[in-house]
Amino acid sequence: MHGSPEPWVPHVIFGLDAALVSTLILVVTYSVIMSERLNRAVVALVGAGAMILVGVLNQEAAVRGVDFNTIALLTGMMIIVAITRKCGVFQYVAIWSAKQVNASPAGILCMLQIVTAVLSAFLDNVTTVLLIVPVTLAITRELKIDPYPVLVAEIFASNIGGTATLVGDPPNILIGSAVGLSFNDFVINLAPVIIVVQIVQCAIFHVLYGRRMHAAEADRARVMSFNEREAITDVRLLKQSLAVLAGVILAFVFSRFLHLEAGTIGMFGAAVLIMVDVLGKPPEEQTNEINKIFGEGVEWITIFFFVGLFMVVAGVEAAGVLKWLAEHLIAATGGDMMTTALAILWASAILSAIVDNIPFVATMIPLIKNMAPAFGGPENLMPLWWSLSLGACLGGNGTLIGASANLTVAGLAERAGHPIRFVPYMKIAFPMMLVSIAICTVYVYWRYL
Repeated sequence: MHGSPEPWVPHVIFGLDAALVSTLILVVTYSVIMSERLNRAVVALVGAGAMILVGVLNQEAAVRGVDFNTIALLTGMMIIVAITRKCGVFQYVAIWSAKQVNASPAGILCMLQIVTAVLSAFLDNVTTVLLIVPVTLAITRELKIDPYPVLVAEIFASNIGGTATLVGDPPNILIGSAVGLSFNDFVINLAPVIIVVQIVQCAIFHVLYGRRMHAAEADRARVMSFNEREAITDVRLLKQSLAVLAGVILAFVFSRFLHLEAGTIGMFGAAVLIMVDVLGKPPEEQTNEINKIFGEGVEWITIFFFVGLFMVVAGVEAAGVLKWLAEHLIAATGGDMMTTALAILWASAILSAIVDNIPFVATMIPLIKNMAPAFGGPENLMPLWWSLSLGACLGGNGTLIGASANLTVAGLAERAGHPIRFVPYMKIAFPMMLVSIAICTVYVYWRYL
């Protein structure tokens, strides 16, 4: 068959410097994404097209730059969640959680954080908040309490919980796919510190808000009268969805023994669940149902944003910019693993609060890979990968634009008449994010350095 393709050597128009041109395209692309004046998927695809048109990449090199394992995993999990949500199981969980704490506002604040964190570990965090926020708004409305503290706490919990696993947060999907890390690798290495971080954040939210939240007995009684079983609208679909979701998670756990990539598992699980969902329906109804799943369930903006972003980063890598940056970062840290790991942890956290953590991590992955020779090979880079994951995922909590889940909650809250503003959010969120990174600093130093 064919051998490995030759690495692409940039041939930029007019003989311009490839490093300079690719960096300019990257900076312009990121700047326009941050300005939020244009849809980020469009911006990323235009940036990718520019890389090809000016000769930094050719079409084959651009396509090779796309991590289709990540694309497949994201798409598959979106489809699984889109079908599962139809049976009402997520509303059931939220109502059940509120009743477990006797509809106490402080208890609900804590319980919904835990539920959000756990769901975010197994679904993706954007999907989790899309499911939890509407129910949160309904419960807080019945209790006549301000939903703001609960919504902010759910932003934190979604990003914290998502950090614990391979599938919970897009940066982890990127890192896992690029480095060949399994579901178990993330759980074993990150879940212990994430549990500690979530407990500390629950305590901080209780001190800041929970102990001052009160609801009238009549309002609490009304929430306690909710029947969570009425939220389940399709028992057959519930059983099918949970069976497929359990199978997918088990396959993630045993992926190394099965010799399967996470993308294959996610897409196969999605295909099986679509099949059992439409089985027995007439062909026309099947087509309409599948169109609805693909149209409403898959966030195509996110998928094509990733495609464009992979190509933009591939251009910068092909031009040698990331190798140059890696060499200078190693020189600045003296080639010391501890200094480099902690520098990546803190820089990732602060920068991910300023820019969306997905493009940041996509840029950092090849940068860290280029450090392998300085540290004695790729196998010695593990502390750097865990530092990047913790910094980027938890750093996303620092501002409203730090992670996609933050903007999703803000959008839902504003639509419901409870806007979450950038500066008031940052005044509380940024110091709390720094607390979580301080905890991670101790953990990374103790466990790896």
